[in-house]
Amino acid sequence: MTYTLWGSAHSLYTGKARSYLVKKGLPFRERYLSHPDFAARILPAIGKSSVPVLETEQGEIVQDSGDIIDLLESRHPAPVVDPVSPVQKLVSLLFDAFGSEYLLPTAMHYRWSYREQQEEFLRAEFGRAIIANRTREERRDTAAKVMAFFNGFLPNLGVFPETAPAIEAAYLDLIDALDEHFQWHPYLLGGLPSRGDFGMMAPLFAHLGRDPVPAGIMKAKAPNLFRWTERMNSSPVSDGEYPGYTDAYAAEDAIPPTLEAVMRIMFADWLPGLVADVASFNMWSAGKEAGTVVSHDGNGTIHPHVGKVAFDWRGITYRRGSQPHMLWMLSAAQAHYDRLDATAKTRADEALGRTGGTDIISLKLDRRMTRRNNLLVLAN
Repeated sequence: MTYTLWGSAHSLYTGKARSYLVKKGLPFRERYLSHPDFAARILPAIGKSSVPVLETEQGEIVQDSGDIIDLLESRHPAPVVDPVSPVQKLVSLLFDAFGSEYLLPTAMHYRWSYREQQEEFLRAEFGRAIIANRTREERRDTAAKVMAFFNGFLPNLGVFPETAPAIEAAYLDLIDALDEHFQWHPYLLGGLPSRGDFGMMAPLFAHLGRDPVPAGIMKAKAPNLFRWTERMNSSPVSDGEYPGYTDAYAAEDAIPPTLEAVMRIMFADWLPGLVADVASFNMWSAGKEAGTVVSHDGNGTIHPHVGKVAFDWRGITYRRGSQPHMLWMLSAAQAHYDRLDATAKTRADEALGRTGGTDIISLKLDRRMTRRNNLLVLAN
């Protein structure tokens, strides 16, 4: 069976799905939105122009990188690309949510706040994704119109000139810790990739590891991290630069100490916004019926908000749209934690306590969410 991945090289979430398919060893071909079949068949099926989309030979169409991974894991349990041991699985789910959602503003900042310095690259990337069989000038002109739309996302993500220094400082702290980790380990949790690795690939490849300005920063300041982005797109799991390292997760459900250093940064920077998001969501969802689309305007988007939030973060007041999609992804880690037996939960609590994650795993939503027709809705 050969799958079709609809996406593009510069797409944040396509990078997550593509890396998964590569590491899973599943045969696939990649097609862009410029292919006529996207407008003819895929767009009507998903209802919105969004990638990645997976298409099976049976005609099934799945949108959302997480849903794609869930579907393929249910059908292809081997080879293993996510730990089953309880604490490592929890950490994997946390990194998946953190990479896929929390780092989105950082990725968008480095792409669009530095647009002038990388304009021609971005025009080429957007152009190749959306229009085929046209001249270079036609591609660039078409791309510019689409780029203006995505550039407009920055205010809702809290990216402003006054927040940029804190965003960049947080990013440099994070990639420095990741660089130290990948000095010693090929993947987050040892010798095999995990869902957490795929989630982190979302921002760290297409935007931060490929766009000229942030790619230069990563190569100069975190070369081991940059090497990991290359490794995550390579089909062999083993890597010769780690002699004697086995193709297995860390033994005895352990978390590498270098990863715990990353987690301390992750949890400290993540918590303030999450607290604000939970309060916003709980206020918005009170009294609403099951099935209500999670969106401030009721129309729904791939990444909706349900109101504006403001919180203290790294010495500034950070203002942005709330992020219920991030809460939905975090809830997968929380649900896994709640299912742990007493012994595993004790070990998880110890790891969270050492790294500052206790308050995050304890956050509670008053209402559950689910996905229906590619949108988040309130569950029963």
